[in-house]
Amino acid sequence: MTTIKKHTTPSAETQIEALRVAKATQKEGQTKEQTKLIAQGIQKGIEQYKKQQKAKARERDKLKKKHAQSKNTSPEIAATTTANANPNIIYKQHWLPWTITLVSWIGFGLYFVYTRTL
Repeated sequence: MTTIKKHTTPSAETQIEALRVAKATQKEGQTKEQTKLIAQGIQKGIEQYKKQQKAKARERDKLKKKHAQSKNTSPEIAATTTANANPNIIYKQHWLPWTITLVSWIGFGLYFVYTRTL
């Protein structure tokens, strides 16, 4: 069985937007055919972007639905799934800010000690 690839025509507003962008970036001496080819490339890019956004939206909806279903399950099952889904996150701080803070406090201390004795 062969799969037939469905060729959809881009929406009119996508075509208009692509042509507007192509004309806005048109160089001097560029022919209408070249501008049209650029507009087609932009149009394909817009369509690809829209497809990616639709796929991301579907994935978000699946996650929302899955999360809603896990809330509706019993508390024991929900607790075990959330414990498995969210491993312990360990934040590691950089040493530089703490070192600067420590050195500055030592400096302030030495300053006060030496200015009081003079």
